[in-house]
Amino acid sequence: MHTTGLHLAVFPTAVGPCGIVWDAAGAVHGTSLPQGGSPAVRRALLARFPGADEPPAPPGVAATVAELQRLLAHGEGDLSGVVLDMTDVPAFDRRTYEIVRTVPPGRTLTYGEVADRLGAPGAAQAVGRAMSRNPFPPIVPCHRVLAADGGIGGFSARGGAHTKRRMLETEGALPEQSALFDL
Repeated sequence: MHTTGLHLAVFPTAVGPCGIVWDAAGAVHGTSLPQGGSPAVRRALLARFPGADEPPAPPGVAATVAELQRLLAHGEGDLSGVVLDMTDVPAFDRRTYEIVRTVPPGRTLTYGEVADRLGAPGAAQAVGRAMSRNPFPPIVPCHRVLAADGGIGGFSARGGAHTKRRMLETEGALPEQSALFDL
């Protein structure tokens, strides 16, 4: 894993502090959804990217942060042009992430549909494992991938399925539901 020459920023969003790690060229090496506060996000990113420093974000990274904030607050934002460094990402995961990145806000696919698009019917569980390892949420919008029955499925971010449901509701992919009916 590349750790020299990497930079990080922790920034506020509507769902809590998030983080991003980038290199000198502006390619994103990883992101973090909320972990329970800014210090926890910083620790999580430094555990993955030891030695990353915290300079001011250059314009391209600042624009990505602004789009992430917009997505998490309003369910809209264009992250399709964000360059991701997938050097250390296994080939199957990389292909999976490329497909999932095409799913726009307000839309979803099932794990099986992603597997079909990969040309690997029957690989829904492998897609689920790739989603659980996603180093780029929500730039790679793993929250938009659902179980075959339309159920939320798993989510590795803090808050689990509740966080996934909230993100999908913000994007208009699920009707808002009363907390009384949340499982």
